[in-house]
Amino acid sequence: MQETRDEERGSDVAVSVRGVWKLFGGDTDEGIEMAKGGATKDEIQEATGAVLALSDVSFEAAQGEIFVVMGLSGCGKSTLIRCINRLIEADRGEIWIGDDEVRGMSDEDLLQMRRTKLAMVFQHFGLMPHRNVIDNVSWGLELAGVDRRERRDRAVESLEAVGLGGWERNMPDELSGGMKQRVGLARAFAMDAPVMLMDEPFSALDPVIRRDLQEELVRTQALMHKTIIFITHDLSEAANIGDRIAIMRDGAIIQSGTPTDVVLHPRNAFVKDFTKDVRQYSLMTAASVMGEAVHVVSQDIAASDVLEKLIEDDLGYAMVVDDEKRYIGTARLQRINSAIRRGVESIGDVPLTVDEAVSSDTVLDELVPFGLRADHSVPVLDDNGVLIGEVELEMLAEVMDPSTDTDENGS
Repeated sequence: MQETRDEERGSDVAVSVRGVWKLFGGDTDEGIEMAKGGATKDEIQEATGAVLALSDVSFEAAQGEIFVVMGLSGCGKSTLIRCINRLIEADRGEIWIGDDEVRGMSDEDLLQMRRTKLAMVFQHFGLMPHRNVIDNVSWGLELAGVDRRERRDRAVESLEAVGLGGWERNMPDELSGGMKQRVGLARAFAMDAPVMLMDEPFSALDPVIRRDLQEELVRTQALMHKTIIFITHDLSEAANIGDRIAIMRDGAIIQSGTPTDVVLHPRNAFVKDFTKDVRQYSLMTAASVMGEAVHVVSQDIAASDVLEKLIEDDLGYAMVVDDEKRYIGTARLQRINSAIRRGVESIGDVPLTVDEAVSSDTVLDELVPFGLRADHSVPVLDDNGVLIGEVELEMLAEVMDPSTDTDENGS
């Protein structure tokens, strides 16, 4: 499954960062060569006077993906996002926005790209106090030369998307902190740029408002389908909003993947410690623990044939599907036997248990109660009701006490 996702990303990459280095001060070239030779950040600074901020950073973000970059303070994540739009100049490497390589752009092309292809949302709201909400949202469009009617329409649409419809004429000092940040989001969405860079946009807000805005971002993203590079130091935030996350340390990305992959399969001791406070059961889904559904029969098969097969294999149930492989229900051995005695011929006419299936994205917190009630594997369905697998009760018990093979000596 992961290989398929990677292949799909390769054909629709929106942002590609390739071997990017950044050092501040000192002898940059010598510092890079020392880093390539395995020198630590402190060793490089002592020898060259250069502070290593980014160390051979590479990643790709697909169109419509929220890619979260996270790490502790000073790890290089904010430097990285500023290198993407060249607020900071990288020392080496390539940065591609679609088919355009950012580092090789002229000043004129860079300005045009910032106006049309990139939108930035910072930690602090950056609203102009003398302009009302709609004028703040439409300010970037005004700079880009968009006519007044169009920029107003786009601003209103963006405000509606972030839940601020009706606040167009209010001034910034009449808004709460959360509302001001929504205005910042609306301003970025109004630009209609395909790529959005967000540098810890919710970190200055209290936890309740922060969670509300995370949910608002995910909801709005489902409508807008932007590519979002999101910076945070909060793993819970990353897990809530990210399609994939990358964890940085000392200027380098040390692991990337889906939130579930990173939390359940940390590459080294640092990642394991960094992710230890995230509740695994809220990340692990039925799709991540299911196996192939093996006790499956079509609704048209003779009930007597199913009964014979179950007795032969010492099984107590069969999952019944229609011609489109959609799950109809589970037929239990005793009910099959009773139905046959009443003259029932096809397995689809046997009284079925229908309330035991879960969707593929059901998290473990919700899946466990099904397992506790069940006496057989739990059916897993896709969005169309097609049976795609089953979670065995033994597997469910095993993942409740997971063990992780981690290189404790990793860094």
